[in-house]
Amino acid sequence: MIRVKGQGWTILAGTPFPSGWAMLSPDPARRGPRVATTPDIDAVEAYLLGLQDRLCDSLETQDGTATFGEDRWDRPEGGSGRSRVLEGGEVVERGGVLFSHVHGDKLPATASARRPELAGRAFRALGCSVVIHPRNPYVPTSHMNLRLFVATHATEAPIWWFGGGFDLTPYYGFEEDVVAWHTAARDAVAPFGDDLFPRLKKWCDDYFYLPHRQEPRGVGGLFFDDWSEGGFDNAFAMVRSVGDAYHAAYLALVAKRKATPWGEREKAFQKYRRGRYVEFNLVYDRGTLFGLQSGGRTESILASMPPEVSWRYDWRPEAGSPEAELYEVYLKPRDWVTASG
Repeated sequence: MIRVKGQGWTILAGTPFPSGWAMLSPDPARRGPRVATTPDIDAVEAYLLGLQDRLCDSLETQDGTATFGEDRWDRPEGGSGRSRVLEGGEVVERGGVLFSHVHGDKLPATASARRPELAGRAFRALGCSVVIHPRNPYVPTSHMNLRLFVATHATEAPIWWFGGGFDLTPYYGFEEDVVAWHTAARDAVAPFGDDLFPRLKKWCDDYFYLPHRQEPRGVGGLFFDDWSEGGFDNAFAMVRSVGDAYHAAYLALVAKRKATPWGEREKAFQKYRRGRYVEFNLVYDRGTLFGLQSGGRTESILASMPPEVSWRYDWRPEAGSPEAELYEVYLKPRDWVTASG
């Protein structure tokens, strides 16, 4: 069933596995998924659907000209989803806020390759994946993904874990914005352990990196996978805190920068840097690769791609320019919170 809320958008079928689904490689400091208390799947679903509603409502309010279209879909192998996409807005050039809840009798081989002990288990997976590509080059692109994966066995306890996080991809750097972003990330996980922010920040910096370019995709944020620390209630509380922090932090940046004047120079640079986003998603992002290789719904998997992008041969920014500053100052992972004083 499709619900049309406005004009200027394209219907995209939902994918059973949002970006980041197949991130089964654990933190090097940890071992594999841990058996713990049985997760409350209904509670996770209710939170993620509510987060999808809140994000769409807030982004529509910020844009003021366009609304999200909704595509409800069923997966023949088991499960369903609710994909929402906004295109052609004054503020949001393309935004996807996707929810899925799928299940199957056998974990796909691509998902169990890194965890042979999970092969043959049934699974249930649900998540909310968000990618926002703004029109104004001074508003950064952002990504968020939160998911729960449960692998079940007829005679053994379920193995479950959370994964996800959020990251920011600016085109023009503002130190106060990056500091605010990382401060929100720190505050989101602070109640769950003093060591979590530096740990999850480094994990994010390491993951969202393009080896062939020898540069990060953006300025980072938080990333976690294989997460069941403290049992279900504690882990789920952290996931909710991360989702709520993303909502507040990103919408604040949109509101702050959306009216900044820009011209063709800035737009051209935005399109060029969007090429890095495409390269990462198609070459390295395990969620995108898993979705495509497992027969997921291609239109929705690729909803994370920017609407307009360009590549230039051996292009380099002019020395001393704002474009050069992005590379020299912002695309170098650092402790933004402590460094800001």
